[in-house]
Amino acid sequence: MIDRKLWLESLPKKRMGAGALFLDEQGRLLLVNPTYKPQWEIPGGIVEQNESPRQACRREVYEEIGLTKSIERLLSISYAAGNDKRTEGLMFIFWGGVLTPAEIAMIRLPVTELSEYRFVTLTEALLLLTPTLGERVRRSLEILPTEQTLYLEV
Repeated sequence: MIDRKLWLESLPKKRMGAGALFLDEQGRLLLVNPTYKPQWEIPGGIVEQNESPRQACRREVYEEIGLTKSIERLLSISYAAGNDKRTEGLMFIFWGGVLTPAEIAMIRLPVTELSEYRFVTLTEALLLLTPTLGERVRRSLEILPTEQTLYLEV
């Protein structure tokens, strides 16, 4: 008979990340600049053990920009193959919404993790993000007017 606990521990484990897209009232995208790597990011981060991607996104948004937002809609999920720099993973992008000027004024960054934030056009974002995140963001913004959710492999 198979020991269920040993069997569960033997199953593959995948890295997961979750982030949110926020726009300002002019339709520009919120990006944050990590202190620990050269590329900009969307607010978000790693999904912790026994945490759903949505819970992780809400937690990371609060930790990174200091806002408590009701994040509900999943825009895309992407499979990222492993390579010599990272393990394979699943990346979730949620819709965070349009931030009001009052909400933007309340943004607070953890200085040890993020040096700045900026609202940018999609064209500017594609220059600041990694090519894979840029593609995921571009495709997620494209389907925003619909009720669709995308599955991507980028």
